[in-house]
Amino acid sequence: MTATDELLTLDGLRVAFGDREVVRGVSLAVRRGRVTALVGESGSGKSVSSLSAIGMAPAGARVSGSARFEGEELVGASDARLRDVRAHRIGVVFQEPARSLTPTARIERVFRDLLRVREGLRDRRAARTRAAELLRAAELRDPERILRSHPHEVSGGELQRVLIAMALSGEPQLLIADEPTTALDVTVQRGILDLLTRLVRERELGVLLITHDMGVVGEIADDVVVLSGGDQVEHGPVADVIGHPREAYTRELLNAVPSIAEGRARAIAARPAEAADPAVQVSDLVVTYGRERRALDRVSIEIARGEVLGVVGESGSGKSTLGRALAGLVTPDDGSVLLGGRDPSALPRDERRALYSRVGIVFQDPASSLNPRRTVGWSIGEPLRIAGGTPAADIDRRVREALERVKLPAAFARRLPHELSGGQRQRVSIARALIADPVLLIADEPTSALDVTIQARVLEVLRDAVAETGLSALFISHDLAVVSLLADRVAVLRAGRLVETGPVAQVLGDPAEDYTRELLASVPDPSRRAA
Repeated sequence: MTATDELLTLDGLRVAFGDREVVRGVSLAVRRGRVTALVGESGSGKSVSSLSAIGMAPAGARVSGSARFEGEELVGASDARLRDVRAHRIGVVFQEPARSLTPTARIERVFRDLLRVREGLRDRRAARTRAAELLRAAELRDPERILRSHPHEVSGGELQRVLIAMALSGEPQLLIADEPTTALDVTVQRGILDLLTRLVRERELGVLLITHDMGVVGEIADDVVVLSGGDQVEHGPVADVIGHPREAYTRELLNAVPSIAEGRARAIAARPAEAADPAVQVSDLVVTYGRERRALDRVSIEIARGEVLGVVGESGSGKSTLGRALAGLVTPDDGSVLLGGRDPSALPRDERRALYSRVGIVFQDPASSLNPRRTVGWSIGEPLRIAGGTPAADIDRRVREALERVKLPAAFARRLPHELSGGQRQRVSIARALIADPVLLIADEPTSALDVTIQARVLEVLRDAVAETGLSALFISHDLAVVSLLADRVAVLRAGRLVETGPVAQVLGDPAEDYTRELLASVPDPSRRAA
């Protein structure tokens, strides 16, 4: 590689807000035909570094140092010049595609506005033809359907490809991809990673990949820069950084990546559980949305007392619907659900309510499941107030105990949700789910949007809670590696049907079905390309 191959070069880039410096001296180079990964936990400075370099710094930011694009200095450039560079030479793919698109506008309309700026297309028909071409380049098979859809009418994976297609408009030389696969199913994530790899190879694009996931880095990156708390702690070729990390922080990131091999070893080493009465029995469960689509199609499972059943599958497989059916949040069209041998639908209202009060739920997004205007303590104690019969003093005591159980200080009870990090909020959600001493815990994708190190801490909290209380748990996830570290048995769903089920070591070690093998092959492995 020569200096002329360098597209984006950062040299001692610094970003400050008032007196607080959040990025302190980041230096890196993104070259044609290569992927440079910028890695670190939330708050490490990844996104603010990359966006500040191209003139998209948050309001109030002060940027210094150097950021050159094809030799042209961007720090200090005029707003007009920065807009021109971004419009015609740099494409950006953001983490949450739904927030990048107008929810009330069809995708075709968004493309028309974009292509008018980036490619000067003003003719409506020409813009539609070009949009379809870009969608096909992003490997979307039905561009006409996508163009006439609103964002909520297409899947998360399709939306991410839409953003990649938009970023390709104007034929940019550089793509900045900010957490492009976070919270996506493993097979969808695999497709996005393969697409980025193909674009780099075929178009000689340079890609700046922002991620916290070292598994993703190991799959597609050529060079790696590691940030921690705004400081650059390590950089180099992927084989060196992943294969022979010099810094303790880099080793911590690598060690936090969940491993199916580790999960299988844990399951094999565990003593076989004694036969226990089932806490949950689901027989031939059918749940239909609309007139025809079956979210669950004759699904039958059991969860023993003290057992964790992991449920895996792609989006639309029926995982969350199964959890909602067990919690009484959706009504089955057919089949039965027994909790502790009792059928909630056959009970009087008060008894049914009491039975469901022993079911705790942890949702994927804690920010939306906690009342932003109420303290953390109020939210944790809410299940006890709803159930009634617990004096206020006892509620306060049990809130403190619940916080201690999830390894948070009792003083957090006085804080509001926005004063906590994402991982802390998720632990608050777990505390709320555990406060009523549930017999069944339903955890629906509780770690999918968390950094790997924070994810590891939340998994530890869940493991300890199950071990200490002996409750049963339904752990829903698209991440097979995470499931292997927590579950005793695994159930694999696909399009509403149960594909296979069995112990972790069996299903994830020697799967009987091709679909399970496909899921396993899609799991990112940090050592795959670094070896």
